[in-house]
Amino acid sequence: MSATHTSVLTHELPRPVPQDELDACPVSTLFRRLGDRWSMLLIILLGQRTHRYNELHRAIDGISQRMLTRTLRILETDGLVRRTVHPTNPPSVEYDLTDLGRSLLVPVSALADWAVAHQNPSGTCGT
Repeated sequence: MSATHTSVLTHELPRPVPQDELDACPVSTLFRRLGDRWSMLLIILLGQRTHRYNELHRAIDGISQRMLTRTLRILETDGLVRRTVHPTNPPSVEYDLTDLGRSLLVPVSALADWAVAHQNPSGTCGT
């Protein structure tokens, strides 16, 4: 990263970066969570509107029921997704973003815009 790009960063990294600091870093934690295959996609879908479980399953080609359930539970535990069970017969379950999850949509959108703007013809980022 060039010196012109570091002016945006507000936290100076020690040299070398200790592994325990990297593991405890909230930025590293966020990227580990959202860097998996399905979390970001679920956040984007739920940012559009509330979805029922089967709607999400149909909307994401290739995700297994097990992985969808696991990812939704993790996002719920992290406070990003809310699970609402409606007392119908059979019970109806809906998922939507919490306020915390909605607040993530702005920086996620900025990253997505950056990726699209810097995509080269081969489909990868970079110039």
